[in-house]
Amino acid sequence: MQTILGSGGAIGTPLAKELTAFTDKIRLVSRNPKKVNENDELFPADITDPEQLGKAVAGSEVVYVTVGFEYNLREWQKNWPPLIRHVIDICRQYNANLVFFDNIYMYDKEYLNRLTEKTPIRPTTKKGKVRAEIATMIMDEIDRGRINALIARSADFYGIRNSIMVELVIKNMMKDKRAMWFADAGKIHTFTAAEDAAKATALLGNTPDAYNQVWHLPTDNSPLTGKDWIELAARIMNKKPKYSVIPSWVVTVSGLFVPLFKELSEMIYQYEQDYIFNSSKFENRFGYIPVKPEEGIARLISSLGQSPDKR
Repeated sequence: MQTILGSGGAIGTPLAKELTAFTDKIRLVSRNPKKVNENDELFPADITDPEQLGKAVAGSEVVYVTVGFEYNLREWQKNWPPLIRHVIDICRQYNANLVFFDNIYMYDKEYLNRLTEKTPIRPTTKKGKVRAEIATMIMDEIDRGRINALIARSADFYGIRNSIMVELVIKNMMKDKRAMWFADAGKIHTFTAAEDAAKATALLGNTPDAYNQVWHLPTDNSPLTGKDWIELAARIMNKKPKYSVIPSWVVTVSGLFVPLFKELSEMIYQYEQDYIFNSSKFENRFGYIPVKPEEGIARLISSLGQSPDKR
């Protein structure tokens, strides 16, 4: 049995599809899970409740954590550390392998233009400190030989949900509105395709010698700037590449009134400088070629209900 905690999210859903290449026993766990594959086992649970979490994990060989708590610092501080502590303890109890889907918030921002698995863990934001705490918790257990686990780390990803690319660029263009970008559209910004992230996470979870280390998930290394991404999407949709840039100070000031901007303000540094994510470790190990931006964005636009321009 392979179990996905947070199965209804932007990564959990495609991950369930990819796991069918390795098993026909997939358990989907969330408050209201829905089948992705015909034979999926649905397990409704509040994973913040240790008792329910234990029942959800029981009998699992591999447990994937793809949970997406509300993008809110207080919620993260409240929920992430105890969840990971309980997941670790329960995986140890049932001798289950743990695969944690992570982001890059804990990295030293001075290395944002050259991110690898060896980038220093030195967060400068409150959300980054939460991510550093839980990643360190997992790695400490690995180092002590108490658990078999791995961390699968993604850059910002583009998928149907929870994606700046979708919400600020593609959906606005679909409505014939200006695309939006943060801080500086002239800076390089790497994005992982959600399909690559899901496929690679499934592969890692089913590769015994991939455990007990950190992996950057496969990400195309084309040096596209925010402006380049907008122009790419516009070309595929046969739209004019009109866009506006929201300055950093506007995000900060708006955070006094707009909850989302309040949460984004401390992370705006990721748009003020080049953001370059290196996944060569994974690509070399597995001979994997990440999806090209043109192909990935075209499929994303198609999945959102617009036919890409075929000319």
